[in-house]
Amino acid sequence: MDKFTELTAIAAPMPNENIDTDQIIPARFLKTIQRTGLGRSAFAAQRYDVDGNEKPDFVLNQEPYRKAEILITYDNLGCGSSREHAPWALLDFGFRCVIAPSFADIFFNNCFKNGILPIRFPREICDLLMDDARQGANARLTVNLAEQVVIRPDGEKIPFEVDPFRKHLLLEGLDDIGQTLAHDQKITRFESGEKRSWVPSVDMGAGQ
Repeated sequence: MDKFTELTAIAAPMPNENIDTDQIIPARFLKTIQRTGLGRSAFAAQRYDVDGNEKPDFVLNQEPYRKAEILITYDNLGCGSSREHAPWALLDFGFRCVIAPSFADIFFNNCFKNGILPIRFPREICDLLMDDARQGANARLTVNLAEQVVIRPDGEKIPFEVDPFRKHLLLEGLDDIGQTLAHDQKITRFESGEKRSWVPSVDMGAGQ
C-alpha cells in the first residue's frame, strides 16, 4: 500500500447525498477479485450512456476532474452494501482522499485499509471546499496527514480528526498484511522458540 503523507491535487465536487456503493461500482463489475482495473467502471451509470459513451455533463468526464485525486461529497458516502470493491474502484480511478460530512461505517473502515483517507467535515466546510474545487486545476487542495489539515487554495488551514493508529498505518503505507509483516522477526523468533520447546510425546505403553 502506498504511503499517504501529503497530497496536493485536483478535487472533484460531487454535491450528492447517499452515494451508495452500487453507484460507486455497480454490482455487474464485482466478478473480479483484483484491485486493479475497476477505476474505468467507477460511477459507471453516471459516466456512460447505454452505448458506453461518456456523458459530458458528469463531473468525472470533464477536465480537469478526470485527474482528480480528492472527492468531495455530502452525507452518508458509501452507504448500501459492504463491498470492498468500492474503495478499490475509487483508488484505481486515482482518488486518495474522500471528504464528506458522514460516511457509512464499513465503507469508512475499508477506505483506510486500502490507502484512502476519509475526512469528515461539517456540511458548511464541504460547501467551501466544493466552491474551491469548482475553480478547477488552478485551485488545488492540499491534504497534510501529518499535520491533520486541509489547506485551501487561499492558504487557509482547516484541521481534521483522524484515529492515531489509522493515521500511523497510512503514513507508513501499512495494510493488514503489511502490519503482520512489520512483526516478521518477532514472529520468526516465536516460531523458532516453539519448535525448540516442543518435545514429542512418548507412548509408554508402546511395545508392551
